[in-house]
Amino acid sequence: MPPVSMLIKPASSNCNLRCEYCFYHSLAENRQTDSYGIMDIDTLELLVKKALEYADHACSFVFQGGEPTLAGLDFFRSLTEFQKKYNAKKVQISNAIQTNGMVIDDEWARFLAENRFLVGLSLDGPKEIHDTYRTKPGGKGSFQRIMETVNRFNKYKVEYNILFVVTAYSARHAGKIYNFFKKHGFRYLQFIPCLDPLGEQPGGHEYSLTPDRYAFFLKTLFDLWYNDISKGNVISIRYFDNLVSMAMGYRPEACGMSGVCSCQFVVEADGGVYPCDFYVIDEWYLGDLRHSSFEEIVKSEVTNRFIEVSKHIDTRCRECKWFGLCGGGCRRDREPFEEGKPVLNRFCPAYAEFFEYAGDRILQLAKMFSRML
Repeated sequence: MPPVSMLIKPASSNCNLRCEYCFYHSLAENRQTDSYGIMDIDTLELLVKKALEYADHACSFVFQGGEPTLAGLDFFRSLTEFQKKYNAKKVQISNAIQTNGMVIDDEWARFLAENRFLVGLSLDGPKEIHDTYRTKPGGKGSFQRIMETVNRFNKYKVEYNILFVVTAYSARHAGKIYNFFKKHGFRYLQFIPCLDPLGEQPGGHEYSLTPDRYAFFLKTLFDLWYNDISKGNVISIRYFDNLVSMAMGYRPEACGMSGVCSCQFVVEADGGVYPCDFYVIDEWYLGDLRHSSFEEIVKSEVTNRFIEVSKHIDTRCRECKWFGLCGGGCRRDREPFEEGKPVLNRFCPAYAEFFEYAGDRILQLAKMFSRML
């Protein structure tokens, strides 16, 4: 059996923030059931048991939302107990959680550190940028509370990285954002382009990221990152790290950069399974892990159909000299489909402009790091 990675939503779409660009909120609104509530302990136990029985060598439990911490700290204490109880094969277990940081107190931070959770913390840069879209239900910004969480993570030595959502507004301020992260000592950064609601033509919202804005952001950010790398000041930016790794001949570790989908085992709070975090909708329901096995879900007709449709490659991609680095991009950025097939990636002009600008330096870094191996 293979290693297993599960992305679990213990609090479903429930969240204590009201981020305007939240893709999961828009997905949930278009399901028959928008929220499946909080995952019960019996379902959690069964998921852990089945995953550890199925997995070989390694098993990864990743928690997202909504906001996963709303399931409560005792939920995660139970998780670690179940992992000890059912790990008869002695596979390597890793835990990760993506959080907005709003409920993190000393007890939470201590638990995450002691149990070696890798934490992704959502932070959209300095206050004036972060608070534009990452707001509380009453409309107030969340920046100050998140920075309190940062201090707690540092105090308890929690292993964490930063997740940043690039919007039309923030794309104009790459320098300010990068320097803010450097100033606060954040060394592991992930920048992801915001998504328009599934099924909509892109560009219909104030936050909607356009290709020209994204190209400007990527080029500005790359210059700053490359300048630091050249001086021996290594800051990890996941997208750039993957590009250099791919130029060295390795497969990307980021799913959206591989060009083809796989089954990600996204588990909603009721035990329902979906193939991808961007497609937790009724159309792509794969089954219920309470009643189905991993083997049955992997081999299901819906799983195979989801993967097969992602293999369609636009002829313009095949002819592009940067296809080896781009791969056509994430399927979600090739929506809405035409005649049942993905269209050209909405950010294709941005990637083409960026690769023409930075491609030689990416290859240069790949050669440099290859010599160091």
